[in-house]
Amino acid sequence: MSTESSWLHLPLVLLGAAVIAVPLARWARLGSVLGYLIAGVLVGPSVLGLVSAPSTILEVAEFGVVLMMFLVGLELEPSRLWALRRPIFGWGSLQLLGCTALLMALGLALGWPWPMTLVLSLGLAMSSTAVALAVLAERNLGRTTAGQSILSVALLQDIAAIPVLALVPIMAMQGASAVDLPASSGSSGTQALKAVLAIVSIVLGGRLLLRPALRWIANSRTPEIFTAASLLLVLSTAALMHSVGLSMALGAFLAGVLLAESEYRRELETDLEPFKGLLLGLFFIAVGMGLDLSVLAEQPLLVLSLLAALLLCKGLLLSLMAGWMKIPVLERPVFVILLAQGGEFGFVVFQLAQQANLISAAQNSALVAAVALSLACTPALLLLADRLLLPKLARKTVPGGEQAAPEPAPTLIAGFGRYGQIVGRLLYANGFQATVLDHDAEAVESLRKFGWRVFFGDATRLDLLRTAGAEHAQILVIAVDDVAQSLAIAALAREHFPHLQVVARARNVRHYLQLRALGVTLIERETLDAALMSGRTTLELLGLQPHAARQLAWRFRRHNVEQLEQMVPLQQDAKALIAAAKEARQQLEELFAQEREQAKAQRQQRADRPWARPEEH
Repeated sequence: MSTESSWLHLPLVLLGAAVIAVPLARWARLGSVLGYLIAGVLVGPSVLGLVSAPSTILEVAEFGVVLMMFLVGLELEPSRLWALRRPIFGWGSLQLLGCTALLMALGLALGWPWPMTLVLSLGLAMSSTAVALAVLAERNLGRTTAGQSILSVALLQDIAAIPVLALVPIMAMQGASAVDLPASSGSSGTQALKAVLAIVSIVLGGRLLLRPALRWIANSRTPEIFTAASLLLVLSTAALMHSVGLSMALGAFLAGVLLAESEYRRELETDLEPFKGLLLGLFFIAVGMGLDLSVLAEQPLLVLSLLAALLLCKGLLLSLMAGWMKIPVLERPVFVILLAQGGEFGFVVFQLAQQANLISAAQNSALVAAVALSLACTPALLLLADRLLLPKLARKTVPGGEQAAPEPAPTLIAGFGRYGQIVGRLLYANGFQATVLDHDAEAVESLRKFGWRVFFGDATRLDLLRTAGAEHAQILVIAVDDVAQSLAIAALAREHFPHLQVVARARNVRHYLQLRALGVTLIERETLDAALMSGRTTLELLGLQPHAARQLAWRFRRHNVEQLEQMVPLQQDAKALIAAAKEARQQLEELFAQEREQAKAQRQQRADRPWARPEEH
């Protein structure tokens, strides 16, 4: 009984903490990452003490970062990765070496031994890939200029892992405090050769073996085995890289890139996404549990000084880099904040430095606390930037400041991608003004040049909607691509701006029903009309007259919309939904059957009375 209780204790604590803390953090507009970190602090040894070995959990939870990098790789075809080679090795090297130089200069000025200062500076110069990419995904900023730049720097840091780790014992031998160091497992040259061979093995194996193996597994028609194969693939590449001292995340990323152009890309994403989200949340909880609050209480000045030095030195260089890299002004705060934090790799460097007698256990605890605090500060800094810094930057992007912006328009368009642009251009071409909300800084700056009233940021923020003029507008067009964001905007409009008429874009039937549940009635499914146009063209090619094909397509559309409206009150009843869908399909088949019989009868009538005038038919 006790064994069972101990086995159940850990998952109960972790899942319970996540389920409570994360929704509360999202409700408070703090983001899910900070929610996980707070949950970890609360259940960790420093507060409630419900979990006593966070380091063990961290080792398991790092697999969440590995899965995330694999999925990032799936989004990057080899050609796109090759195009990023200069940002990766150029700007990535500048960030790592530049931040190391600044931190090292500060440490030497304080009189620290140079071997210790170099190792610690390299550890602090690393940023958290997990936090950065999780925030980019949460804000849908992955494909922006800042998002691609952050990915480039993160990849270089993963590549630099092996030389940094190899440098620790070398620096320990240079330091006076190094005694009785264990023999190295091999020269740095041998280790580098192993790393190169491992990368070559992954590349060649991915090209020659992965696709045939996945095809053979997919032919078994057993979904759970394909999921198991997906996990095995990621684990194998991660284990191979770990065995040669390289970052596990880098190996998974390379495997993802090699499969980015394969036919199994979407299937792999679908299978691994739930595991990634769960394990990534576990990783953030483990980081929170590792925060030793006793160190903060005993040495607050040291920890806070380290935190300030970390954020200021890295933030200074990254601010300069953002200008040199020509990152849009409105995206620069995200770039600086997400890379100015410390990273989980620093924990490994500090632990290794302690084992090599470069630093003491107390110094290790202080460094870990400073890095963990920087991770916890990141969501809060982003929130402050959204509310205080971005509005000022937005005004500076247009000569003349706020006076240059047009008067508030009666229509708000949330999202100005391929869907929102068509709506906006149609309004603009017919003399109607619209206010645009979008998180693409380049699009924002471009639209402002043409006199549009544009606001940069996430349209799910209530303060941004107010600033954009939602209280005085008449219509809100929700054209964002992300379903969760679309529903959040609709819910905000319903609660805070009930006077707005909401016109929404629905990605699919489920999205349509969810919008209807929020009271939105003016909804257009994004693929419906395009698919009906293709259907009409196909019917015409099959011999139907254009007017007959148009009539059939219109009847199908009307019937489809009526069917969805009948399903709205049945959303919570799965059986009723299925029954309604079957009944609607049967009605449509009967309707088409009747029309075919009528058309057949008309053709027969014309054949029997070829002398009749056209109006008699």
